[in-house]
Amino acid sequence: MPLRVPRPAAPPPSLPPSPPLSLPLSLPLSLTTRILLLVLLALAPALAIQGYNEVALRASRDAAVRAEARAIAWDVAEDFAQISERMQQALDLISGDASVQTRDPAACTAYLRRAAARLPHVLLIALTDPEGAVLCDSAGSPAGSYTSRDRAYHRRALETGGYAVGGYAVGLQTRRPSIHFARAVHAGDATAAPTGVLLAAVDLDWLSDHLEQTLHQAETAITVTDRDGLIIARRPDEAAWIGKPIPPDQRAMREIQGSEVRVAEGLDGRLRIIAAATPDGPLAGVRVVVGRDHAAAFADIDAATRRGLVLIALGAALALAAALVAGRLFIRRPVERLLHIAAAWQAGDLAARTGLRGATEFERLGSKLDAMAGTLQRSTAALHAEIQNGRALQAQQGTMLHELNHRVKNTLATVQALARQSRGSADVLEARILALSKTHDLLTREDWSGASLREVLENELSPYRTGGDQIRLDGPDVSLSPREVLALGMTIHELTTNAAKYGALSVREGRVRVTWSLAPGARHLRFRWEESGGPPVQPPTRVGFGTRLIAGGVRRELAGTVDLAFEPQGLQCRIDVPLDPGLGTMLAPTG
Repeated sequence: MPLRVPRPAAPPPSLPPSPPLSLPLSLPLSLTTRILLLVLLALAPALAIQGYNEVALRASRDAAVRAEARAIAWDVAEDFAQISERMQQALDLISGDASVQTRDPAACTAYLRRAAARLPHVLLIALTDPEGAVLCDSAGSPAGSYTSRDRAYHRRALETGGYAVGGYAVGLQTRRPSIHFARAVHAGDATAAPTGVLLAAVDLDWLSDHLEQTLHQAETAITVTDRDGLIIARRPDEAAWIGKPIPPDQRAMREIQGSEVRVAEGLDGRLRIIAAATPDGPLAGVRVVVGRDHAAAFADIDAATRRGLVLIALGAALALAAALVAGRLFIRRPVERLLHIAAAWQAGDLAARTGLRGATEFERLGSKLDAMAGTLQRSTAALHAEIQNGRALQAQQGTMLHELNHRVKNTLATVQALARQSRGSADVLEARILALSKTHDLLTREDWSGASLREVLENELSPYRTGGDQIRLDGPDVSLSPREVLALGMTIHELTTNAAKYGALSVREGRVRVTWSLAPGARHLRFRWEESGGPPVQPPTRVGFGTRLIAGGVRRELAGTVDLAFEPQGLQCRIDVPLDPGLGTMLAPTG
């Protein structure tokens, strides 16, 4: 019988157009909304000015503090360089004394003791031979009592034949943290090989105190590291950091270079504006890092901002209080009346009316709402008729869908009957058409919107369940489109039929395990069919129609891949299929 297409329903009756609202151009300032708007408009310039001043002041202060941090870092570096130059001059002078040139232990010890007394920041002055063994020092140590052969500054002084600066070290004789300045000693001809090394150990506590004098703010921190990255000067809390490296998590202090300035946490955990300087010459490798306390640098701006915000908040509070008082006096009654009538309309009583009449805004609004309620009340009957008509159309659509499904089944039954009359592989063809029919039934139950992979598997495997764990299905809920259901349904049918005839489902001891998963981040199905416990499997000598159907359907219809492995313990099938990005597409006819 031909399909009957329902005639479209007549359009609903159109409502008469409402006359345009006519409101005066100037509204009374007594309305609460207008008063609140005026309050916001009055506050907007103040907030804008406050924000502009805040941004401008902070930008100017940030530039100034950054420039100052860079300047302080270079001042400290220059001061350190001057200390190095003074120590070089002192060692040049000491190395020219006759007692040092002749290396007379008694005379040399007396002279070095007098020289060290004139340099209070120097812990020790010593003369060593080229092998590093002490010849004499200002502490009166016996010759050969210790050696500086393994110290880097000793090797550099001998290699260059001149002046070298060491890093952090604990004195071999003083046992105190110090930094060493060394000079190669030449007997007569300066071009000849050095006859010894003259060194001076400077107290690191004195160095921290001295470099701190270049800081102009008490809250500024200074950190000086040697060429090995060890801290040799630190203010504040130098006792906790001298001789230690900057922690790895303090990346800003470890990596900052040149004119770069960063805002990061310092060693004391306080937020600081950090700049660095690197002297050259004998101090190459030394890094000076200066950190201005961020909170202290912006303290006056933060205080001004807080005062401005407090004043704006007080003004806003007063203005809002005045607006609320005016609103309660002028709009509370009409609003409550309108709300009461709106509640009645929400409950279905369209006969309720506001009763407001007059020239004010609320009275005119109430009059228009009363007119609207009357129009809605007159349109209720037409609306109910439209609802009934829509329900009738929905019932007709369901009838059409069931009729279409019936026709599809009839078509498949006809194809099945023709297959029975064919020769050769008629039974196989019939089983495949029956499997296709079962898949169509599954899609029909879901209105051709698709089905889940587990339903497709149960549709094929349920007739072979004998209890126990002979068939195991393991995988998440995966929605398939109709195209995917048909292709995978035929593939699963072929695998099930093969297992029932020749594989694991042909014996009671056989097991079939089906697992599947979705690749992370994408709708890509990974399907695994594994048989075990059945008759031994022999690889086929030729590719049969079933194998071609499995591989061809997945590759042709779904652009996927199929891997069949005929293992002795059972067939292994692996299928990878890219799924549609959304759920299955609705293929049912629409009326």
